[in-house]
Amino acid sequence: GVAVEDPTSPHGIRLLIEDYPYASDGLEIWAAIKSWVEEYVIFYYKSDADIVQDSELQAFWKELVEVGHGDMKNATWWFKMQTRAELIEASTILIWIASVLHASVNFGQYPYGGYILNRPTKSMRFMPEKGSPEYDDLANDYQQTYLRTITPKKESILNMTVLEVLSTHVSDEQYLGQRIEGGLWTTDSVPIEAYNKFGRKLAEIEQNLIEKNNDKSLRNRYGPVNMPYTLLYPSSEEGLTFRGIPNSISI
Repeated sequence: GVAVEDPTSPHGIRLLIEDYPYASDGLEIWAAIKSWVEEYVIFYYKSDADIVQDSELQAFWKELVEVGHGDMKNATWWFKMQTRAELIEASTILIWIASVLHASVNFGQYPYGGYILNRPTKSMRFMPEKGSPEYDDLANDYQQTYLRTITPKKESILNMTVLEVLSTHVSDEQYLGQRIEGGLWTTDSVPIEAYNKFGRKLAEIEQNLIEKNNDKSLRNRYGPVNMPYTLLYPSSEEGLTFRGIPNSISI
């Protein structure tokens, strides 16, 4: 594993690989999301009994488990959705998957894979066996053998185009902790302030991540490739930016 539970560490997790940008940055954002969700849930649900008695919440959770994941409905690890703590944890996970996790794997597709030699999408030939003419070709000119093996030119151009579109932010995108259009789902002052505090915390985290990416001791951020890990910077502008966490997945 890459982490262990440790109550003495920030967020209750100690990374076994400290210079692991996705894990390090992600833990900070996870904690911010969970803090915001906790304040929201505790405001509207005064006790665990309120969770149990919320018929809409219970119906939603029953459908999610028994219909949405009917093949796994008997798994023992499902939340019973009987306590505020369970709702907070489940909501944090859902928000994380639809925002941070998706951003981490999506918006780096073109920077990492747009150069098709870095990430070919298919192999056109079998791996050569030792003693075969193909193996001799590989030994004599591995570069040409590689180029003949990977995705052809026409498909490569198509793949590059798709990756560019998927990795590009649109002009009206709204990011985690931001609500440019529409209300805040509530007019109650306490959760509104909690959400605003969440936005300020994400801005603070972004500054921390920028500082980490300028730390020469962290080679996975500031290495010879000169490609800092920016995928979990919460904010972004329009375009191909290699950063930004939208509020939710949108394709």
